Amino acid sequence: MARFLIERLIGLGVVLFAMSVFVYLLIGLMPGDPIDLMISADPNLTAADAERLKAVYGLDRPVHERYLAWLGNALQGDFGYSRLFARPVLEVLLPRLGNTLMLMGLAFALALLIALPLGVLAARRPQSLTDGAVNLFAFAGISLPPFWLAILLILLFAVALGWLPAGGMGDGSLTGTLAHLILPALALTLASVGGYVRYLRASLMETLRQDYVRTARAKGLSETRVVYGHALRNAMIPVTTIIALDFGTLFGGALITETMFGWLGMGKTIYDAIMGNDYNLALVGLLLATGTVLLANLLADLTYVWLDPRIRLE
Repeated sequence: MARFLIERLIGLGVVLFAMSVFVYLLIGLMPGDPIDLMISADPNLTAADAERLKAVYGLDRPVHERYLAWLGNALQGDFGYSRLFARPVLEVLLPRLGNTLMLMGLAFALALLIALPLGVLAARRPQSLTDGAVNLFAFAGISLPPFWLAILLILLFAVALGWLPAGGMGDGSLTGTLAHLILPALALTLASVGGYVRYLRASLMETLRQDYVRTARAKGLSETRVVYGHALRNAMIPVTTIIALDFGTLFGGALITETMFGWLGMGKTIYDAIMGNDYNLALVGLLLATGTVLLANLLADLTYVWLDPRIRLE
């Protein structure tokens, strides 16, 4: 186990390094730079001022030299300043990361709490009226565009009923934050629960046809114990892979949902940074999202061992 973890963590570091090179080069090749934007915003800046500012910020050097300078500072904990917010990058990203974690954690937990019983219910009664209703619900969740679903929720709960705020982050209090969190969390939950239900239903139906399940039934075990005690853990193995990928994706930020509800999370922050040519903020935000996906995959591998003791991490 220790050797496996060490190898995976080394691989994670290599991937993050390669990702940093790739993203930095892409951002560096984008047309325009922060100094060009400053010139366009302030006509009083002369060409000499622009050259001086580029020298101060190192923008007159080749892109590989700028990257090596950034990497050296990053290894010392200095990720630079955000041009858009005029603050250190980590001071901008960490609160947004907490907002995304709050939103993602609630949506993720709700999706699993809904998907697991529905998937089991549909798999135990294939081709029945219950199975058809669950499938219809799942397909509706998969098919609805996220922006349209967000608009429907706003129109229903904020405009028509007036129960919840349409967007924003609240006044900083616990009740205000929770009130503003409900609609975006509900939108993410409805968007992801359908896929989980479909994957779990298909996996559990296949598992229930295995020989060891028939043997358990022949021994006189109750259907509930057969499903939950024997079949469900094995059926969760392929579903775990899907959940891990979605976990990393949500942690990187749900851009559409965050934009529609004005929720200041990672997705909206990364998008604003890219559109505003905020190199440092975009780079560190993308690296955080990449690292989260890699850690989610590692947790999925460890979960496989817990679900099926026959699996060995070699």
